[in-house]
This record gives sequence, structure tokens and C-alpha cells, in this order.
Amino acid sequence: MAASLFLLLDDIATVLDDVSILTKVAAKKTAGVLGDDLALNAQQVSGVKADRELPVVWAVAKGSFVNKAILVPAALLIGTFLPWAVTPLLMVGGAFLCFEGVEKLAHKFLHKDEHDAEVRQHVAAVADPTVDVVAVEKEKVKGAIRTDFILSAEIIVITLGTVAGQPFGTKVAVLTGIALIMTIGVYGLVAGIVKLDDAGLWLSRRASAAQQALGRGILAFAPWLMKALSVAGTAAMFLVGGQILVHGVPAFGHAVEAWAAGVGGLFGTLGSMGIDAVVGIAAGAVVLGAVELVKKVLKKKG
Repeated sequence: MAASLFLLLDDIATVLDDVSILTKVAAKKTAGVLGDDLALNAQQVSGVKADRELPVVWAVAKGSFVNKAILVPAALLIGTFLPWAVTPLLMVGGAFLCFEGVEKLAHKFLHKDEHDAEVRQHVAAVADPTVDVVAVEKEKVKGAIRTDFILSAEIIVITLGTVAGQPFGTKVAVLTGIALIMTIGVYGLVAGIVKLDDAGLWLSRRASAAQQALGRGILAFAPWLMKALSVAGTAAMFLVGGQILVHGVPAFGHAVEAWAAGVGGLFGTLGSMGIDAVVGIAAGAVVLGAVELVKKVLKKKG
């Protein structure tokens, strides 16, 4: 009896160890999407009145939990009954990441005036006392939840690829763990980021010269943090998406790995990342071109 109990405990410890290791691996692979998710959601909340920022973040976080409550069971069903679909889904997710990154760059540089006009229009609407602020908030929350659904789907699909071939219980534990960690982590950080300026303003009005200096420093740092998150998120899209596409073609993926191993060290790692980024940018440009072409055709027909 005692021996059976020790064997059971050993099996449980082994499973938990596997879950821990796979969760760490999945977290690393989805870090790129996490960075973009963080930047996008922080931007979505920008422009909301200061006293409404945290309620809006909480509303989007609840929507994110609902998204993952839908996506995790769907991923488990696919992994169990359609395991052959995991790689194609990963490829689609990788291509979408790359497309999103290229589209972001294209919109920023090719449609800058249009983007700036949208921002000014939203700020004016929030400042106008005749505008229904609740309705504006609801629209922002809906948009943020839609964005979260896409990014959450990418996170779940990447995680599903990580646990492919593992026992069902391990898949459930890892997917659930990643869903909870990513949601709590993203929206906890978003809440902290959107309140940085408030913290800086509060400190800048304190009596202590040191606190005032810290507050001014935070106020100056906050906009740069948002820019850095946006740049890092875009770069991560190409790196993560490109890596998925490279390894989705086994012959190409093995060739890149062999080349990186032959070079070795830091240069091998950087070279491999460079290849992933180039593939990601190229794939994103191709998908963006196809999407724009389809839009033009449909517009002409319409």
C-alpha cells in the first residue's frame, strides 16, 4: 500500500514537472505575442478619462477571460481529434503575425495623416461634454476584446503546438496555465502602464524635491515606454511569426538550425533570428499585398 502511494506521488511529481517545463517553453514561444498584446491593449485604453482607465482595463480583461474560455476547449478538441491541423493552424497564425506587423508599419508610414486624424477625433469626442462617454468606452472595450481574441488565439495555437503529442491532462494543465498567466500578466501590466502618468503627476506635486524629480522622470518616461513596447511588439511579430513559418517547413527549418549550429555562439543565434525576421517580413508583405488586392477587387465589384 505504501509503495503504491509513493509510486502515485512520484507520477504526480513527474506530471507536474512536465507541466512546469512545457509551460515555460510555451511562455517563451508566446513572448512575442505577449509583447504585442501588451502594447496594443495599452494603446486601446489610451484616451479614456483617468478615472475610467482601470474600469475599462477590467472590462477588457473579463472579455479576455471569456475569449480564452472559448479558445482553450476548442484547442483541446483540435489537438485530440484533428492533430494534423495543428501545424497548418500554426502556419496560419505565424503568417497572420507577420501580416499584422507589416500592416502596422505600412499604416504608420503610408497613412500617418489618417491615423493622426483618428486619434485627434477620438480625443475631441472624449473631451466633448455632449458626447456619451459610456458609449465611447463600450466601443473601445469591444474593439480591444476583438483584438484580444485574435492575439489570444495565436497564443493558444502556439502553446498547442508546444504540447502536441503530450497526454491530454498535460495539455489541459499547460493550456489553462498559459491562458491564466498571459491574461493576468498582460492586463496587470496594462493597468500599471496606464496609471504611470497618474503616479508621476502625484509624485511631482509632493513636497519632497526627490519625489518631485521622480514624478517628472516618470512623466517623461511613460511616452517612451509606450513607444518601446510598440517597437518591441512589432519586432517580436516578425521574429515569432517568421520562426513558426521557418520551422513549419521541416527541410528549411533543419537547414537553418544546421547552419546556426555550424556558425555557433552569438553569431549563430543572431543569424538564425535574422533569417526568421527576414522570412517574417517577406511573408507579411506577401499576405498584405494579397489582402490589399482582394480589397481592391471587391471594391470594384461593389
